[in-house]
Amino acid sequence: MTWLSDLPELLPVFPLPGALMLPRARLPLHIFEPRYLAMLDDALKSDTRLIGMIQPCPTPDSEKPRLHCIGCAGRVTQFSETEDGRYMITLSGISRFRVIEEVEGFQPYRRCRVSWDGFDRDRAGAEADDGFDRPGFMKLLERYFDAQELSVDWPTLTDADDELLINSLSMLLDLTPEDRQALLEAPSLCTRRETLVTLIEYALRGGEEDLIQ
Repeated sequence: MTWLSDLPELLPVFPLPGALMLPRARLPLHIFEPRYLAMLDDALKSDTRLIGMIQPCPTPDSEKPRLHCIGCAGRVTQFSETEDGRYMITLSGISRFRVIEEVEGFQPYRRCRVSWDGFDRDRAGAEADDGFDRPGFMKLLERYFDAQELSVDWPTLTDADDELLINSLSMLLDLTPEDRQALLEAPSLCTRRETLVTLIEYALRGGEEDLIQ
């Protein structure tokens, strides 16, 4: 897609606590707030249809929390409108970005000037994880899901490629926003997998109750 070589410097951002978007992964969203309906309408009119997902930082006594430095942009690839004007959309992860500054304007949603430098790997196709001990990882997952008394579609997990498996678990497991941010900022799939393993092992050892609910 030629537009990938001309990613925008100015990006609408959706600060959603706990939501994690990763390159080449898909994130379903339910859009209903007027400011984000406006954001979606503007995104659909643009050439790239990009929306930046980013974690807000807790800011006591502030209606406008500050934003983390790194987020991930997703392209609107599916959307449908309900009879009452809400949208069900799917974002397909394109690339991470670094916030340079927030830009004030007349739009009801937030926008940031961003840099895509340093995230070329995100736009270069699926990543491999050559050091992945997949059998050992699956055994760890089995222990975790048993401890959480969760039912799992094991055939789907088993058939998923390495990147899809790690990224899907990173997005779906009930992690704290801080843990999700650490997974987002992991420089490679290998580092993300190592971080995810650490979080799961910590939970199995009875770590902080709010690490993985």
